Order: sequence, then C-alpha cells, then structure tokens
Amino acid sequence: MSIVNNVLGRFSKDIGIDLGTANTLVYVKDKGIVINEPSVVAVNKRTNQVLAIGNEAKKMVGKTPAHIVATRPLVDGVVSDFEVTEQMLRYFIEKVHQEGFTIFPRPRVVIGIPSGVTEVERRAVEDASISAGARQAFLIEEPMAAAIGARLPVQDASGNMIVDIGGGTTEVAVISLGGLVTAKSLRIAGDELNQNIIEYARSEFNLLLGERTAEDIKIAIGSAAKIDEPLETTMRGRDLVTGLPKEVVINDEQVREALMRSVRIIVNSIKTTVEETPPELVADIMKRGIVLAGGGSLLRGLDKVLSEQTQMPVHIADDPLTCVVRGCGIVLEDIDALKDVLIPTQYEKPPRIF
Repeated sequence: MSIVNNVLGRFSKDIGIDLGTANTLVYVKDKGIVINEPSVVAVNKRTNQVLAIGNEAKKMVGKTPAHIVATRPLVDGVVSDFEVTEQMLRYFIEKVHQEGFTIFPRPRVVIGIPSGVTEVERRAVEDASISAGARQAFLIEEPMAAAIGARLPVQDASGNMIVDIGGGTTEVAVISLGGLVTAKSLRIAGDELNQNIIEYARSEFNLLLGERTAEDIKIAIGSAAKIDEPLETTMRGRDLVTGLPKEVVINDEQVREALMRSVRIIVNSIKTTVEETPPELVADIMKRGIVLAGGGSLLRGLDKVLSEQTQMPVHIADDPLTCVVRGCGIVLEDIDALKDVLIPTQYEKPPRIF
C-alpha cells in the first residue's frame, strides 16, 4: 500500500490546511493560498448526502427546509462531526487536484490545530485527513503556525508572543526555541462576539437576530475602544413581542457595550499568560511587542486596548486572516528543517528494531 501511495504521491500536490471553525484555508506547495471558504457543510438528512460545501453551503445557513441541515463540522476549532469533516477535507483535497491529472490524490498535509486540544481531538483530525486521502498528516499548533506565518523567529532563543483570535478559539502563546513556553486556548473568539450581539439585541430591543446578521454588524461597526468617527448601522430581525419583522438603528457605542465582556476575558487571559512567562522572555516581548493574528484581531481598537492593559507594544500581523495557513505553507516548503515545530503523530513510523 505504501508503494502505491508513494507512486500516487509523486503526482499529488502537498497542501497546508488551516482547519478553522469559521473558514478553511488551503495552501498548495509552490502556488500559495488557493482556497479560502467557510467551514460549512450542507447535508440532506433523509439521504445523508452532502449537498454543498464551503461558499455554497454558507448561503444556505438559516434558510434550509427541515430535512437539509447546514452545519459547521468543527466547533471551537475541534472536530465535532467526524464523517462530515472527512468529506469536507476530501472536497478540498480533490478541488486542489482538479486541474492536474491525478485520479487518486495522495498529498502530504500539514494541518493547524488549537494548542489546547486533547489526544482524542488530535487523533480525530489525523484520522479525518488520512481517511480523506492524505498520504501523511502532520499537525502543528495554531499559535506556532501563526507565528511562523507572521515571520517571527520562532527557532531563536528569544521570546515571541502571538495572540491568534479565530472563529472558535483564541490562542495565546509565548514561543521560544521552536516550542510553546506558555500557552492558553480560550473558547471565546469571533463566534462568541457574534453571540454577544445577538444577546444584546434580544435583551435591549426584544429583537431576534440571525448569526450572519450579527456578524455583519460586528464587521460594519464593531470596536473594542472608542473610535474617532461614530458609526451606525441597521439591524433587521424578528420582534419577539409581535413576531413581526422589525428594524432598529444601532451605533458603535452600543455594539462596543455588547462586546465588552468577551473582549475583557480575552485581554485578561493575555495578561495571565504574561504573568506565567519567565522574566527573561518577558523582557524580549516588551522589546518586540505582542503580535495579533486571526480574523478577530481586525476588531477596531483591539490593539489599542491590549497595549493599554499590558503596557507593551501591540502589532497586527500582515494579513492576519491567513497567518496560520501561511505558517503551514512555510513548514510544508521545508518540512525537514522545521520538523521540530510539528506535533508527533500516531502515524509516524516506529523505529525498526531489526
């Protein structure tokens, strides 16, 4: 079987995958990022058939009949539905190989996973990748991948602090000598901020919002600190009293109030991580600053709030949304030199005794 895999592997393109709660990004060796689609799968419950994956499935969220369910197979960055995750991965692997002549792609795959996952959750990602057609699956912790993607010198004997705020998890880590010195994985990130807006609309205006509407509001006027130019937008939903459609104009101050609790938790966990970091590394971080990555770092004024609270410089990485997948890609391009930053996997061959 391994000979067949090696032969098929010659014609396959090695890929790096940022398997996120909100979006999945795919990097192809020598090509760059080729896919950036939502991690959503639409399944027909009557036939168990997958109807759509990615962008097509995202359009169906909240608009499906009873027998069609548009779900996210990953919750808080962890596989919650194994079969659907496997089908989603297979779809992305096959999509990458569409232009070539590979009938059975067998690529090597580097996948980013949250730092706080259990052994079982880690194996679920590995098994899903191997079942979806990967020849070898390499796992890398997301904060490490984000730091490599942000071009931080992770293999040096110096402290680098990265905060990766994704859809399902916020990863806070201090990295030195190719490993995580202190790390925290929070289940509070972009999705939780959307939920805060939904709860605020319900308690303040008796208005029921959908998830997509809440996300649009967050992107349009969401902020963590006071902004110079006041912003406002219209939120449309269902009135919980009359049951009829209703629209309300909301401003950035109200949205900021809604997001405040979650922002405070993220800030406090960053402060706690700094407290647990050895003083030598804290001195390095004070000089270099904290680097923010992930879609959540695009929340207006978050860097300002963090800088005030930690008394350290805070920088947002270039193109924070793609940091993790770019890091996976850099590892993929030179897997032998960077193999120390990967997590040992169950599929690594045991040493031969004879």
